[in-house]
Amino acid sequence: MTIIDDDLLGYPAPRAADRPLDPPPTLLGLLAGTPITRVRIEDGRPAWLVTGYEDQRALMADPRVSADTSHPNFPAKTRAAAGGGAKVSFITMDGPEHLRLRRMVTRPFMIKNVQAMRPAIQKITDDLIDKMLAGPRPVDFVSAFALPLPSLVICELLGVPYEDHDFFQETSNQIVAIAPDDPLRPERAMQTLAKFMMELVAKKQAEPGNDVSTELAERVTKGELTLVEAGGIGMLLLFAGHETTANMIALSTVALLEHPEQLALLQQEDNEAVAVTATEELLRYLHITHTGRRRVVLEDIEFAGETMKAGEGLILPNDIANRDPAAFENPNELDIEREAGHHVAFGFGVHQCLGQPLARVELQIVLSTLYRRIPTLRLAAGLDELNFKHDVNVYGVHELPVTW
Repeated sequence: MTIIDDDLLGYPAPRAADRPLDPPPTLLGLLAGTPITRVRIEDGRPAWLVTGYEDQRALMADPRVSADTSHPNFPAKTRAAAGGGAKVSFITMDGPEHLRLRRMVTRPFMIKNVQAMRPAIQKITDDLIDKMLAGPRPVDFVSAFALPLPSLVICELLGVPYEDHDFFQETSNQIVAIAPDDPLRPERAMQTLAKFMMELVAKKQAEPGNDVSTELAERVTKGELTLVEAGGIGMLLLFAGHETTANMIALSTVALLEHPEQLALLQQEDNEAVAVTATEELLRYLHITHTGRRRVVLEDIEFAGETMKAGEGLILPNDIANRDPAAFENPNELDIEREAGHHVAFGFGVHQCLGQPLARVELQIVLSTLYRRIPTLRLAAGLDELNFKHDVNVYGVHELPVTW
């Protein structure tokens, strides 16, 4: 039986209705002098919440803090989902098991290999812009541009047929859905997507190509991976490779259209250098992981005058770490010329995002191309009319009507 403590701050906390791009004001208020506090997560269980930038980095790198979702006290969003989840991907593993599987797919995401993809990503970007310009107005920017761009890129990288995009996008929607009526729906969706990738890897064993799925297939043939492990890795890359970047592209567009003086810097003819700093600043300013990075404490940790005991849940809301004035001057201002590359949007330590070089290149190309090619791009609805993803674990907008 879950004991609910109504005296604790509920987490996640609501954003201010008139500031949908900012973290919840109650969480921002904790930055002033509350380095650690107890909160009540979705099903009423307590967990520790740590606020500051440096403190979060330290804990993300601490081996006494675990990402293992199968731990019985992991602070999953529902009691039904806590402790019973299969380790579908390496991001929910620790130690040697995590490192062994992660190492299997490090090569494609090395910076030099991602940079080699720039011409292909640029062509996808330009083709999608051409199609938008030739189509009707207004248009939903999410379905016309923000979602297909990273989907096409990750399909090319993994060797996934793009004609399957409706299937994997819908399955991804189920993975990120907040579904209190069916708390195990996300896990079932992950299993479905993993099975899809297992079948693709098995096919690549007989019909190899020049893609990551073929590399996984070769490792399965050599006995370095099981087919189940390969499917889990493929599932993670396919899901994370399009879902997260799509939401960042859409949110970045909203933020820039709401800050025209910042947008003007990206509309200059020679704007590649600005696009690099803008990418890092937007990753800092906007944070799509809006229900916090969740961990469980493996050993007692003395921290800021409190004792986090073994087995207790821990939440690291990186959105407020990236608004910490101790790490970023005037953190609530958007400044795309700021040097913000030390943000924690991709996490920190051994579990930081494997695909961050690809996400960075995609965002840089979009930022240096889209607003220069469509200089009159504007929202076709008021900010207060946009349907933000408060009901989804990856923050963004469901639709984004734009015109020019």
